[in-house]
Amino acid sequence: MADINRAMFLRHMRCAPNMYVEHTAKAKLVHSGLAQSFWFRPLTASVSEVPVDDQQLPLLFHARTLDFQDLTVQATVTYRIIDPHTAAGRIDFGIDPDEGIWRSRPLDQLAGLLTESAQQHALDLLSGTPLRQALADGVSPVRERIAVGLTGDRRLAETGLEIVDVRVVALRSEAEMERALQTPLREQVQQEADRATYERRAVAVERERAITENELQSQIELARREEQLVDQQGRNARKRSTEEVAAEKIRTEADAERQQLLAQTQAEATRLVGMAQAEVDAAALTPYRDLDQATVLGLALKELAANMPEIGTLNLTPDVLTQVLGRLAADRK
Repeated sequence: MADINRAMFLRHMRCAPNMYVEHTAKAKLVHSGLAQSFWFRPLTASVSEVPVDDQQLPLLFHARTLDFQDLTVQATVTYRIIDPHTAAGRIDFGIDPDEGIWRSRPLDQLAGLLTESAQQHALDLLSGTPLRQALADGVSPVRERIAVGLTGDRRLAETGLEIVDVRVVALRSEAEMERALQTPLREQVQQEADRATYERRAVAVERERAITENELQSQIELARREEQLVDQQGRNARKRSTEEVAAEKIRTEADAERQQLLAQTQAEATRLVGMAQAEVDAAALTPYRDLDQATVLGLALKELAANMPEIGTLNLTPDVLTQVLGRLAADRK
């Protein structure tokens, strides 16, 4: 929108830096270019204002795929007018000399032109593609097709337009169809999740089995070592018992030998004492060997009386005296 100032029968126009202005008076081009500022007479002047900055055109349209499914395409086309003089000659960009606004809607005309062309190229592509494939391929084929089609469109080039960028935001099918198409993928994802869960459980079970097996191996090894320990302790105990028995045997044999030696020594001593006593007795009895029995008996009685304890009273009966005297008489005979 240009700034218009009034002064009597004249008007002063000042436009923005991104606006191309053409001032024609009496079929002659008086002013043209960017960021123009000039006076003109509204009754004889014709002024056009063409924007040369980038314009964005959002697109939202429906397409039918090869399998007769509805598909919504959401895109954005960025364009600019590179030949404003040509564009002003093809489309009405004239402004009101009093208000400074367009008398028509030139940008809407350009938007309609671009929309129809972009839809045509997208429909040509999607009409030969099944819905599943279109959704699987994504937005890249559609974006490339629209960009190539708009760039090569002769009508746009003759209008002085240049396509700066084409972006396809989304391809959306109907909600029910999307859910139907998502079901296999969801099932597959769920299966993958279940498989991952099963694998995780299997790994956990395998690890638990390995741990249990290690514990059993440890217990077996411990039992084996304990068995070896018990066996060794038994051998040590048997060896200790054997050694103790051998030592006891040695001690017993030593005691027996010592006792035997002691007995022999005692016996030899006793024998020697006996022999000595016998010799003493023999020597003592030698004087009595030539005496008669009565004398010997008397001496024995004397010796007996000397060694006997004290006798207070001695009773001699006739029987005893008779036997004694008889034996004495017999000895004398």
